[in-house]
Amino acid sequence: MSNAPNPSWTLSGFGDEVDPDPKIQAAVLLALGASHIEVRSAWGTNVVDLDDTQVAELKSILDGAGLKVSAVASPIGKVDVGLPAEHEVTRLRRIIEVANALGTRYIRLFSFFRAENQTPEGIRDAVMERMRLLAAEAEQAGVVLIHENEKDIYGDTPERVLDILETVNSPALKAAWDNANFVQVGVKPYTDAYAMLRPHLVYLQVKDAIAATGEVVPTGQGDGELMETLTALSRDGYAGFASLEPHLAAQHELGGYSGPAAFGVAARAFRSATDAIGVTLA
Repeated sequence: MSNAPNPSWTLSGFGDEVDPDPKIQAAVLLALGASHIEVRSAWGTNVVDLDDTQVAELKSILDGAGLKVSAVASPIGKVDVGLPAEHEVTRLRRIIEVANALGTRYIRLFSFFRAENQTPEGIRDAVMERMRLLAAEAEQAGVVLIHENEKDIYGDTPERVLDILETVNSPALKAAWDNANFVQVGVKPYTDAYAMLRPHLVYLQVKDAIAATGEVVPTGQGDGELMETLTALSRDGYAGFASLEPHLAAQHELGGYSGPAAFGVAARAFRSATDAIGVTLA
């Protein structure tokens, strides 16, 4: 019988899924047992558009609540690949300033939308050029970009996520794992993607989805093979963040919303799942 301690993951969550007000975000996350928060927007303003005064106020609120920041959930790369490459590099420089001010090394990003008449293969070179530039910026700044497998971007399938990570081949570009997003593009996350992407996986975003409709649901209520994924992560020695992104009330291009009650439902469903496999959330 193994004497190894149970794995412990650090619980976080997208604060703006709770409420636009960071004070309410912090209160709810603390009540759910989280020690960290993922910052995507505050007071209804996306993180890339917060000014220095707002960032300082946000940091003060989070410090006062005793919450640390797990990642800045930026919108970098959630734009058409036809925009000039410098467009997102400039925005990333601002996001890096925000991440430094909030005390986190992790910055979420995406790998670009395409026009309706373009194929993923047709935009590959442009995507790689942009991802290389962004990774170089991150390397220089000492931060880590975590690529989310969002539907309809270049990196929405496991094979194309791997293509990005292996082609760019930067220590500053890793994978954020989102089961629900894989379900929404017809992928069985654990079956089709886990072994392929696990070497690059440094961050877990928690949501599930129903394959037939794409509807986002709490952990274990969809087709995201979350129990298989979570069990494998615990056996692999994963010891990073688990960030709740429930999307239970609304989804839109730059994110989603749940509200405090639905966010609590999502948090409890996830905790039930981790309890069942012996993972501690702290």
